[in-house]
Amino acid sequence: MRVLVVAAHPDDEVLGCGGAIARHVRDGDEVHIVIMAEGLTSRSDYDGSTGRDELSELAEAALAANAVLGVADISLLRLPDNRMDSMDRLDVIKVIEEKITSFCPELVYTHHAGDMNIDHRIIHDAVNTACRPLPGHSVKSLLYFEVNSSTEWQIPGSAPMFTPNWFVDISETLELKLAALHEYEMEMRAWPHPRSYQAIEHLARWRGAIVGVDAAEAYVLGRLIR
Repeated sequence: MRVLVVAAHPDDEVLGCGGAIARHVRDGDEVHIVIMAEGLTSRSDYDGSTGRDELSELAEAALAANAVLGVADISLLRLPDNRMDSMDRLDVIKVIEEKITSFCPELVYTHHAGDMNIDHRIIHDAVNTACRPLPGHSVKSLLYFEVNSSTEWQIPGSAPMFTPNWFVDISETLELKLAALHEYEMEMRAWPHPRSYQAIEHLARWRGAIVGVDAAEAYVLGRLIR
């Protein structure tokens, strides 16, 4: 099976579905990753003084993290971080459509609609548009993942809440997910921040307990065509 993950920022792909990615690879599936935004410039000074070396370091982390998971291909784009609402939506959609046309994935993972981060919401909408079920379209399944320090921080009533109805058993790939996150050390935080290693493992254990396995990732199913 061909699997595509479309994430807004470097580390979103591992936080959201790193365990599932590793499981797909283990099962012989081909996984491609598209990371849409730079990931750091929203945290620069107003004069845009984030150095290119820092951006390169984050890109290197993304390559290393996805190598840990066994990803076949990763595309690192440079759309404006936390400013995708300043772009024409069609331009974002076209980037995703081009990847889908060239790779023809059957399963696509991306962000949930209710995330606090604006880029996550824009990517969610853009992926839905790019994956609209036209005759002959390759995509048969859409899954939306949660991202620590974005999905759970959204205020009830402000957006759709993340209510998972699809679970992937990552009991055997959780350690690979955590190892991949160690490549993103600059993006991680100390406990009890939700983007700490402990919080990520606790969430995986809790999602697993919900469905009776040691560890799991939770998703919202957007579409399944059988």
